[in-house]
Amino acid sequence: MTTALPDRSKNSWLLQVLKWLWDPVGYIETTAKECGDIFTSPVVVNLGEVVFFSNPQGLQTIFTNPQQFPASGNLNKTLQPLLGSNSVILLDGEEHRTRRKLLLPPFHGEKLHACGQLICDITKNVTSQWTVNQPFTIRDTLQKITMQVIFSTVFGLNDQSRYHQLQELLSARLNAMSSPLKASLIFFPFLAKDYGFWSPGRKIIHQQKQIDQLLYAEIQERRAQEQSNRTDILSLLLSARDENGEGMSDKELRDDLITLLVGAYENTATGLAWAFYWIHHLPEVKEKLLAEIDSLGENPDPISLFKLPYLTAVWQETLRIYPVGVLTLPRLVKESIEVGGKHLEAGTIIFPCVHLLHQRQELYPEPKKFKPERFLERQFSPYEYIPFGAGARHCIGAPLAELEMKLVLATILKQYHLELADNRPVKPQRRGLAIEPGGGVKMILKGDRISPL
Repeated sequence: MTTALPDRSKNSWLLQVLKWLWDPVGYIETTAKECGDIFTSPVVVNLGEVVFFSNPQGLQTIFTNPQQFPASGNLNKTLQPLLGSNSVILLDGEEHRTRRKLLLPPFHGEKLHACGQLICDITKNVTSQWTVNQPFTIRDTLQKITMQVIFSTVFGLNDQSRYHQLQELLSARLNAMSSPLKASLIFFPFLAKDYGFWSPGRKIIHQQKQIDQLLYAEIQERRAQEQSNRTDILSLLLSARDENGEGMSDKELRDDLITLLVGAYENTATGLAWAFYWIHHLPEVKEKLLAEIDSLGENPDPISLFKLPYLTAVWQETLRIYPVGVLTLPRLVKESIEVGGKHLEAGTIIFPCVHLLHQRQELYPEPKKFKPERFLERQFSPYEYIPFGAGARHCIGAPLAELEMKLVLATILKQYHLELADNRPVKPQRRGLAIEPGGGVKMILKGDRISPL
């Protein structure tokens, strides 16, 4: 006899899917109030009914038992049209572990910290184009910064013509899935196919081909070059060998490059946009943060900025209150088991819900309030705070995202006096798979705080 899945909403399938597309935060919060912190949902259309999970004790069981709850790459097929079949996100088992080992080193230790000054320099260069008293959308600026950072520090592209083409094409490709309506192309893959000149799928497929041509051209050009001391990710991957002495194919390289590009560029810009909103929406947060940054003197080194405790707390709280991704990558139940007081049959697909976990009252009192101090007062476990996922699918680029967010924030806040163009509360809205501040956060540059260096 088959045991029923956890509780589900009484609303119709269509209503739930539409709510998920247009207001994902509202959907999961409303459903959790109706059904509890473990509930069944039909909204991940390509996987059928799945279970959303935000119970921290249950999450600990899931994340610490990868054999019982494998993070199967096969469950991420929705991302294949964008990332490719050889993306580390779609790999499994030993192949997945081997690829992660290849990708991890540039995101840790001295290789990562060496990026600090470059991040600050890129930030100063991009923001120098701002005009006093002219409103602008700060997310657009942040996208330019994060795009330059990911190319300069991770891909090391020297061909400026190719760089600019890739920047424009990748931006267009991601913008094609940005609104709730456009996001339906992700969740309903058949809509993204080429049905003729009138279909959105034709344009997306053409953009993807152009991106691929540029990436493959870069890969082939690098292969033809003599060995060098370059340390960007592409160079490291080109020189990497498995236990049999085999290197990565062009297709494998392409898929991992696009995976890192999309994650490091789009998600970091979104997180930064949220940070600028909260800092300028709450004067007491801005005042305290500026005092801490200014305490380091006129020309602080990047690592000193990175280590600032209140800046770190602001970064953490930004990713708590509205995490860029409301869900982690899914897990599969291998054998029937009880977790969090709910019976789960073998074959059940679980989505740990980052947003609901970060909104739990017993963990985060007054969860709707932006309070960085909560991260100075206590330390949260890897099952209570998971902005970058957890376990085998923890985001490879998390250390770079942390370094970049902190340094971009500190560099801009120290240099410029900014204000929100409109101080009304900003609502979260879908941008592809992410949650961004509605409108991208309109701001006004009032002038310099210090003279440009």
